[in-house]
Amino acid sequence: MPKLTKRVVDGLKPRTAAEAFIWDSEVKGLGIRIKPSGTRSYLIQYRNQARRTRRMVLGNCGVLSLEEARGLAREKLVEVIKGEDPSAARKTLLRSRTVTDLCLWYLAEAESGRLLGRKRRPIKASSLKMDRSSIERHVIPLAGQYLVQGLTRQDIEKLMSDIAIGKTAKSREGRGGVTTGGRGVAVRTITVLHAIFEHAIRLGLVQANPCRGIRKPAYLVRDRRLSEREIIQLGRAMAELEREGESPTGILAVKFLLLTGFRRNEALQLQTSWLGKNSSHVAFPDTKTGRQVRIIGKAAADLIRPRCRGRDTTYVFPADIGEGHFVGAPRVLGRIAKRAGIAKLSLHTLRHTFASMAVELGFSELTIAGLLGHSARGVTQRYVHLDEALIVVADRVSLRISLLLGGSSVRQKGLQGVPLMDWAGALDLGPVDKGDSQISFAVIQSGFFGGHIDPGIIERQRVGVS
Repeated sequence: MPKLTKRVVDGLKPRTAAEAFIWDSEVKGLGIRIKPSGTRSYLIQYRNQARRTRRMVLGNCGVLSLEEARGLAREKLVEVIKGEDPSAARKTLLRSRTVTDLCLWYLAEAESGRLLGRKRRPIKASSLKMDRSSIERHVIPLAGQYLVQGLTRQDIEKLMSDIAIGKTAKSREGRGGVTTGGRGVAVRTITVLHAIFEHAIRLGLVQANPCRGIRKPAYLVRDRRLSEREIIQLGRAMAELEREGESPTGILAVKFLLLTGFRRNEALQLQTSWLGKNSSHVAFPDTKTGRQVRIIGKAAADLIRPRCRGRDTTYVFPADIGEGHFVGAPRVLGRIAKRAGIAKLSLHTLRHTFASMAVELGFSELTIAGLLGHSARGVTQRYVHLDEALIVVADRVSLRISLLLGGSSVRQKGLQGVPLMDWAGALDLGPVDKGDSQISFAVIQSGFFGGHIDPGIIERQRVGVS
């Protein structure tokens, strides 16, 4: 039985298809369980007063240090010497508690990293923030007083119905300003509660999950996207508001979201240190689907490059006040949409628009998923890398949207010398021979009408075509 050290712990790998255990020689009863998935957890093993062997998990090896695990193990093993059974006590305590107690247990365990979520990784802070909101604003007010052991499927269905009809609606502080409820919120809240019970079952803390078998109401999936005419209107409104003193950072952030298809926080929390050479890609340390490298089209890169050059700032879109990132994009977009006369426009609509534009240009679902940062759903998708084809796709989609916006990022010197075939692809002019001459900057400028290029002018201005 070797003495556990940090080097030993860090080097532990799954060896068989079954669980493996490594025991510490310094604190007898302390060990590490290695699952076939690679998950490593500290635990203690002991015999209770009835001479039955018990095991109790202390925490994940990636969260607890070895010395912290030894300290916890000593505390629990002292309880065993006194005749107590800490594992049974934990289970009994939780079974006799209320739904509020169960939810608070989940939040504490998840925030400490002892509960694993998607892909067997600790649950992300952003996900926990949303879970906490669902728990505090809906679950606890409506069902927090119920005993966990006596909770039924009927109780869960009533909870879901009450949330859907707005029983928990009230004003609140912070973003949004009001808790409204609704079918979508009801479904998400029950999904969170279902996951909490599943974690508790896996650890032997409860016997059943009353959320299983619940028939969740269908709700409309957001599929709103901007038409080309609306994109043109949006570009005109941006230009007008910018001249009238609207936040330049806010307008730039809205344009960037539309030109990249990034999720809201992926764009607003973007740090300059994550940008690759010439701002052509972003190496995200973490996203909704894990670490990713994502391509940025040339039009989007040209938009943000001046903000990253020679500036002592952490964020590409810094806050107007303070040291954080810009958070006012939803309000800026609201004012732009009002000026443009466009209804039901959200930041997520910009992401849908980017994807729809890629579809219209004829690109495959697999390619678009790579641009949007969707998680891989199959073996084939895992082999999609950031090759030249994906770069061309990002360039073409962002260029077409930028042309419709009438953005300055495609009117500047970067246009001169651009091969005609690239412009034709972005504008959907049809096939263009590689031998065609290049479009001059003057021709491109002359083609702008109302925020977009008239394809007919470009066709007529080809060198050698009368």
